Amino acid sequence: MPELPEVETTRSGIAPHLVGQSVIEVKVYQRKLRQLVTAGLAAALKGESIVAVERRGKYLLMKADGGTVIIHLGMSGNLRLVDNATPLEKHDHVEFLLGSGQSLRFRDPRRFGVVVWTRQDPLQHPLIIKLGVEPLEVEFDGDYLYQIARQRSVAIKQLIMNGQVVVGVGNIYASESLFRAGIHPTRAAKRISRARCERLVATIKTVLAEAIEQGGTTLRDFYNGAGEPGYFKQRLQVYGRGGEACVTCGAAIRQMVQGQRSTWYCGRCQR
Repeated sequence: MPELPEVETTRSGIAPHLVGQSVIEVKVYQRKLRQLVTAGLAAALKGESIVAVERRGKYLLMKADGGTVIIHLGMSGNLRLVDNATPLEKHDHVEFLLGSGQSLRFRDPRRFGVVVWTRQDPLQHPLIIKLGVEPLEVEFDGDYLYQIARQRSVAIKQLIMNGQVVVGVGNIYASESLFRAGIHPTRAAKRISRARCERLVATIKTVLAEAIEQGGTTLRDFYNGAGEPGYFKQRLQVYGRGGEACVTCGAAIRQMVQGQRSTWYCGRCQR
């Protein structure tokens, strides 16, 4: 599933090709995604100019003169820029034809994504309004995490994956951050000291920044706006490495199911 680095990689890749462009036409080939594609999307966006492409959590905000297209890539979605004449692929569900002669196409084999239109402030939209702080912003610091963690008995991994606490720290980056911070993923959040919360926050920021620099992590479905894979997979130290040697101590990386998601960790390095 595309996480924050993959979404940010997509945003930074497509934004230079979209901002300032007029939308000639919108074609919706399949409305039945996680939510129905807004019925009036084509009419609302036709002739509009795109003024910005922003990100909030894992949502992309394609802002036009009269409103915003809110896009979520779901489990398997991606956005890519192609020439208008490029043949459609099987799971291309929405296409934005631009004045430049290019098309932005939303492809989503599993159809868990979202493409909706709003004329209101997108940050007040029901999909977005309850999202937590951005992990790469100054608001996310050790004190913020400590104050929340000290009131919670939930496992620390589940806490940092809670989108109402901090957005975009999905399974891959939660596992990697906890390993680098030396914190066991099942440790109760309220048992994490302030100093360890500060270290974990710093590690989350570092891991996410590295992943963005590497263009995200391609495990199966993710490709950026140019159809290229991300390369952070080569830097994964625990995720998906069950049974392999820990890069720090040599012990076998362990795997377990936590909150219906697989978790990888080193039983010797993480406490």
